[in-house]
Parts: sequence; C-alpha cells; structure tokens
Amino acid sequence: MTDTMVKETARSNDSAPDTRRRASKPARADARKTPAENIRVFVAADNRLLREALARVLIKGGCVEVIATDSAAPFHTDALLDARPDLLLLTSRGSLQEDLSAIQQVRTAAPGVRILLIGMAKDEREFLQCVHAGISGYLLRDASAGEVLQGVQAVHAGEAVCPGALCAALFRYFESDTASLPCASGRRRLGLSRRELQLIPLIAQGLSNKEIANHFSLSEQTIKNHLYRMKHKIGAEDRLDMVQLYRTQGFLA
Repeated sequence: MTDTMVKETARSNDSAPDTRRRASKPARADARKTPAENIRVFVAADNRLLREALARVLIKGGCVEVIATDSAAPFHTDALLDARPDLLLLTSRGSLQEDLSAIQQVRTAAPGVRILLIGMAKDEREFLQCVHAGISGYLLRDASAGEVLQGVQAVHAGEAVCPGALCAALFRYFESDTASLPCASGRRRLGLSRRELQLIPLIAQGLSNKEIANHFSLSEQTIKNHLYRMKHKIGAEDRLDMVQLYRTQGFLA
C-alpha cells in the first residue's frame, strides 16, 4: 500500500520542502461542504508523502472527511483534540514503544475516538500489545488503498479489522493464559480503578495536580485524593515511583 501510494503522490507533487507543521488541513478536491454524516478522520504519519497519499485515498473514496493531518513526532494529542475526529488513522512510527505511547495517549485523552493502526508488527506479541492498548483495527503496511478505505469504514461502523493471520493470533491468545502480556497482568495485579489508570500517563508527562484536574474538569483536591489512594494501593513512595512501576509492568512506553 504505502510504497505504491507514495510513488504516485511523489509524481504529482512539486519538490517544495516539508514545513512539518503540527497539524495541517489536507488538500481537498473541491470546496463544497462535506455532509454531516461523513466520517471525520485524522491522519497521523511522520512521512509527508504518506500523509498526502492516505488523505487522497480517503477523500476519493467518498463518505470520508480528512479534517487534519499531523506529522509531529513523538505523537501528542493536542491537534487531535482540537480537530475532534471520529477516527484516528495512525501509521506506525517504527517503534513499538512509540506506537503504544500514542495509542495510550489517545485512549486517555479522547476515549471516543477509534484508532486504526497501519503497522509493521514483527511478531504476534507486538500486535497483541497494540490491541490491548486500545486500537480498533490493524492493517499491515502493504495493504492496498481499497483495504485502507474499507478499514476506515469498518472501524467507524464498530467492526474489528485485522489481517487474517493476526486475527488467528487473537483467538490463540484468548485460549492461552492472559497473564502472558505484561500490560494485562500489570493492570490486574496493581488493581487501580479506570479513573486512576487514566491519571498514570498524565503523571508521566509531568503535569501538576492542577493541570490534571483541569484536564478532567475535576477539583485539585479530588486529584490529590486519587493520588493518595493510588500510592497506597500499589505501594509507591511518590509520583516518580508510581510511574516507574507502571512502566516496568508494560502500561507505559
């Protein structure tokens, strides 16, 4: 998918340098207003030609509005939150840890946004960790343009998308001991609530109690109470200890 699409895009583009803006509006075939029922897609890829190729594929397919593209590395949710998409089309950054970090950020900051990852899983374990982190669909980098469009439509409709071989891996995983993935076993053993789990990535980013409170529209005292209970639940001495413990359990990249 990507090689062909990138080559076609390269032939049609000029040689202007990439300004690497955090979020830019992709070129539209026309200026007509997009129907309200269209799927609002945010495309995040660190390669300019790939971003443009994906945007063209989706727009030409119809029923899709590419509302923004993002080239920032590492990935941050700021531009995505401003755009308020239905779906994030995320291409792998080439590092499992970076991919997991991006997925976890989106699941925490915008849980209603579905994620379709175009990845390059070297083994089933990496794919399973991405699924556990919160993706709704997965395509390999050699997927065709049609498969990308169909994947976006399917994920938006609430369906799961993945290549057949990796789909079989899901069945094998659930047949085996679910404790085999550190991310899963860490969440179960440490016993934090859903809200407390949502605080971990923000603490890891170095946000203050006030900033975290503003993020969730809660009082600063409520956040302090959460942190107090979290430290006692998992036996952490301070915020840094808490973050390090969850990172070793595979919850954080």
